[in-house]
Amino acid sequence: MSNERVRAEMQAVLAEVREQARLAAHLQQQRAQLTASATLYDCVTVTVNADGTIIDTRFGPDIADYRYDEIARAVTAAAHAATAELGRRMQQLLRPFEERRSRLPKLSDVVEGLPDYRAIMQRIVRESATGATDFTDSGPSRGGGFTDSGW
Repeated sequence: MSNERVRAEMQAVLAEVREQARLAAHLQQQRAQLTASATLYDCVTVTVNADGTIIDTRFGPDIADYRYDEIARAVTAAAHAATAELGRRMQQLLRPFEERRSRLPKLSDVVEGLPDYRAIMQRIVRESATGATDFTDSGPSRGGGFTDSGW
C-alpha cells in the first residue's frame, strides 16, 4: 500500500472521528433533555429523566378509589415502564451514531498494529450518552475501599 493511499485513508478516518466526536457531543445534549412517562390505571403517571431518576409523579382524580398497596404497586410499575421507554428512546437516539460507526473501516485495517478506534469511540459515546463511566481499568488498588483513610 502506498504512503499516499495510507495518508488519504487516515485523513478520511480522522475526519470521521472528528465528526463522530461532534455527533457524540450533540447526542449528549439531546440525552440531557430526554424524559419518558408512563401512566397506569389512568390515575398514576411517573416521569423519569435521562438517568432513570423519577422527576415527577402525578395522581389522577380517581386515586382515592385505590388502596395504598395498589397505589404503591402502580407507582412502581409506572416507574419501570417509564424507564423501559427511556431505554427505547435512548436506543433511537444512538441509532444514527451506531449506523454511521458500523460503516467505518477499522483503524487497524488501515494501519497494521493500531488499535480499533471504533471500539474506543463506541465506548466514549456510550459513556457520554448514558453518563456511565467504565472503571474496569482503574489502575493500582490501594485497598480499603470507602473506609480507606485516604478518602
